[in-house]
Amino acid sequence: MALIVFMSTQKAYSQSSKKINVKSANSLEFDERTDAQRLVGDVLFEHEGTLLYCDSAYLFPDNRMDAYSNVRIISDSVQATGNELNYDGNTRIGILKGDVVMTDPNSRLVTDFLNYNLELKTATYTSGGKITSKDNELVSQFGQYNSASRMFYFRKDVVLTNPQYTTASDTLHYSTLSEKAFFFGPTTITSKTNKIYCENGYYDTKTDFSEFGKNARFESRGQVIQADTLRYDRKSGWGEGRINVQITDSTEKVVLRGEAADYSELSGEMLITGRAEMEREFGKDTLFLHADTLKSLLDTTIDKRTLYAYYHAQFYKSDFQGRCDSLTFSEADSLMRLFRSPVIWNEENQLTADSIRIQLANDELETMYLIKSGFIVSQVDSINFDQIRGKNITGYFDDNELKRVLVEGNGESIYFAEDDDGAYIGINKALSSRMMIYLDSSKIKDIMFYVKPEATLFTLQELQGEERKLRGLRWLGEIRPEKREDIFTWKTIAPLAAENRRKIMRQDAEEANE
Repeated sequence: MALIVFMSTQKAYSQSSKKINVKSANSLEFDERTDAQRLVGDVLFEHEGTLLYCDSAYLFPDNRMDAYSNVRIISDSVQATGNELNYDGNTRIGILKGDVVMTDPNSRLVTDFLNYNLELKTATYTSGGKITSKDNELVSQFGQYNSASRMFYFRKDVVLTNPQYTTASDTLHYSTLSEKAFFFGPTTITSKTNKIYCENGYYDTKTDFSEFGKNARFESRGQVIQADTLRYDRKSGWGEGRINVQITDSTEKVVLRGEAADYSELSGEMLITGRAEMEREFGKDTLFLHADTLKSLLDTTIDKRTLYAYYHAQFYKSDFQGRCDSLTFSEADSLMRLFRSPVIWNEENQLTADSIRIQLANDELETMYLIKSGFIVSQVDSINFDQIRGKNITGYFDDNELKRVLVEGNGESIYFAEDDDGAYIGINKALSSRMMIYLDSSKIKDIMFYVKPEATLFTLQELQGEERKLRGLRWLGEIRPEKREDIFTWKTIAPLAAENRRKIMRQDAEEANE
């Protein structure tokens, strides 16, 4: 944004004013009415190194002059033209009126009224002006250039148009020394690829680097990024947000929050840290997810994103909660993958495995895959649990409620059977390498066996203590996120005793070899 320089930066001339000198004119006469000299035709004045041309003029004895028609002022490399000039040789202030044009080697100003102070080296317009240079056009209601500070000041309805972007601002300052533009008040910068809003900030025209504050927001690729401070490098497309960062994708109904975010406009990649959180709408409900770091990658071929959450990932939804070391969620296939010690809670059920995959459809749970060491448990009372265990388990949902469970490989189940009045009458213990279990309100209602079933209904007295538990049972209700705020607190799990841990690992290895 190379803006114009109207005047040179030479220091002011001597404090004592010099007389305006008449250099030439076709005719000169004395006007008794005004006590002034009247000059007509090819008039030329000189005053302290400045040349003033016009068709006619009045030169007054108090060192003032009025010039008319084809007025032209030349000072160093700057030229100003207009229809009329009122010039005071004592203050060196000239008022140019009508079709005013001021040019220097790099740019051109057009306005109707210009206050030109040759002593202070300032030029000011107050009734609207337009500045054009090689690549830019700027219009505003008020404009001033101060050569002492090498600063331009523009106010009210400021619009800067560039081949790459258009800037509309309430107040804009520009330094010809640093080549930076400074924004004050509501400012919008619009390009083909993005839109930026702020109420203060700056833009470095040499490096194409900018920083924005106060209600700053950046819109690109369907994303809206807001933060206390936004920085953006137009050349590389890199940007960052700091403090109170919020990234909104209205199409996918996703909001990302954090204290710091980095963004690549070219690849669409985003990285969020510092109390990082994702908020995603699911029908009438909302899922909240937190992890140490959230990363969002864009597949530009299908315009869909994949979210990566690591580490200490936890999420909360009114009927669905979970935690794991890390997870991914793909918008393309609505598949969530949980890794390393994943735990899922759905209504009364707790689901664990080595890894878990969750298939969503129409913003609802459809299928859940518990891969290796799958375990589903629901609490009957303070010491008893309904349990399902198997090498791999597939859970099927209806209206976000677990309804059917397919167990494949080393299937086991324990559940407390009830009579018609809901009283417990025994404990059903079953073994089968493949079985389908049906649930109602998180309780096991029926089991269908496909391969080598072994099922026994024991009385409550026949099975006691550890006999009522399947190997590997761990109830983790104390670490379950009960509300949104809980996802930001990572609760540790007491480790298994070494003897139990070795026993489970040995038995798991034996099952894996079967």
